[in-house]
Amino acid sequence: MFTEQNYTMLCDFYQLTMGNGYFMTEYADKTAYFDLFFRRVPDNGGYAVCAGLEQVVEYIENLRFDGDDIDFLRGKGIFSESFLDYLRNFRFEGDVFAVPEGTPVFPYEPIITVRAPAIQAQLIETMLLLLINHQSLIATKASRIVRAANGRAISEFGSRRAQGASGAILGARAAYIGGCAGTACVISDKLYGVPATGTMAHSWVQMYDSELEAFKKYCEVYPDSTTLLVDTYNVLKSGVPNAIKAFDEVLKPLGKRPKGIRLDSGDIAYLSIEARKMLDEAGYADCKIVASNSLDEYIITDLLSQGAKIDLFGVGERLITASSEPVFGGVYKLCAVEENSEITPKIKISENVAKITNPHFKKVYRIFDNKTGKAEADLLCVYDEEIDRTKPIELFDPNYTWKRKTFSDFTAKELQVPIFKNGKLVYKLPKLDEIRSYCTEQLKTLWESVLRFENPHNYYVDLSQKLWDIKQDLLNQKNR
Repeated sequence: MFTEQNYTMLCDFYQLTMGNGYFMTEYADKTAYFDLFFRRVPDNGGYAVCAGLEQVVEYIENLRFDGDDIDFLRGKGIFSESFLDYLRNFRFEGDVFAVPEGTPVFPYEPIITVRAPAIQAQLIETMLLLLINHQSLIATKASRIVRAANGRAISEFGSRRAQGASGAILGARAAYIGGCAGTACVISDKLYGVPATGTMAHSWVQMYDSELEAFKKYCEVYPDSTTLLVDTYNVLKSGVPNAIKAFDEVLKPLGKRPKGIRLDSGDIAYLSIEARKMLDEAGYADCKIVASNSLDEYIITDLLSQGAKIDLFGVGERLITASSEPVFGGVYKLCAVEENSEITPKIKISENVAKITNPHFKKVYRIFDNKTGKAEADLLCVYDEEIDRTKPIELFDPNYTWKRKTFSDFTAKELQVPIFKNGKLVYKLPKLDEIRSYCTEQLKTLWESVLRFENPHNYYVDLSQKLWDIKQDLLNQKNR
């Protein structure tokens, strides 16, 4: 579905007015470097999970302006015919470097770096931000919810509350990267292989003259995968007893076992405890209890702390919309320009210190402690720097510049990998299951103090001395 639509015109109008301006001046062929990064982890968390790169690749490979696009832009009356001719034959010819999907990422480090002619680099800003912001937000939220479930499966249930079709479809994809076991969204299974799951709604039960009849009919149709929704009327007085009766009368004679029951309302902690007792006493200790109903990481944590007997969770609106903080906040900023093979760093300065950018064409290293295997810090360097692994490395705490951390026995790994070179795709896109597994493994490299929900440890993200000096020089120059 995503690749069937040409999204070239999904851009901010100023990208076209600036492109026309660059084309009509000496900046037409100047190479620009842009970083896509974010400034703050959603929900005051300690980490984020990047996602959306596959769709970025699809978007860039399909960039083109058709005749209707050109006619529309001509009708605006502000674009030169020579620029419209340029757009008619437009193809992306730049380089893209990116952090692979599923990687834990932290504020101010480049997730994507674009090196391309200024017009091209500027044009793709909106769509790159849209794709990375949305999916990284949902993957991050999913990761938090999966962690809260402490080994219990999470299924994404939120399509009907998502912000539009792509919000549902790509949101389910991102949730799977973040660790969800499946989705209720069938088209996400068809397009991306996110396992689609689901059983019945309350309307199935209401359709029949009695709850027991509804349950028995469902058992007859799906004897190998029976999960019954037991809260249409009264969970403990009729729902669970009727479910047990249906299991006894339909499944047991067939030699089949029920998969589960689902609770979707009420005091889920209490109801699950009581339902568990009833199922166990009836000989169905293997029957799982599924819970849904406006859940998130905090509610799931509370339920489990109360001793809730829940085996799986279905999480809807608060996952697919990340309703507690529904904006990821990624930005796309110019960091350098290149002319005649000479790279000139650029910086944006603001009275809001958080909005001051890190200049230059950069690379990002992740520092792993060889003794523990844990990720300890990320280091932003100028593109031509190499870390001397034979010498100790000293980094500063991001919030306390006097606080230093020294590593002597470490491994440094570059986070970004080449995606496009001169407009040609040079990266093999991994399968979605591979991305999900990679995300799970990468999260294991983070300390629990970084992963916790409340007051997480601030992960170190520092600048190399060379990059720090360049930034300070630029700040001093601009403030004279």
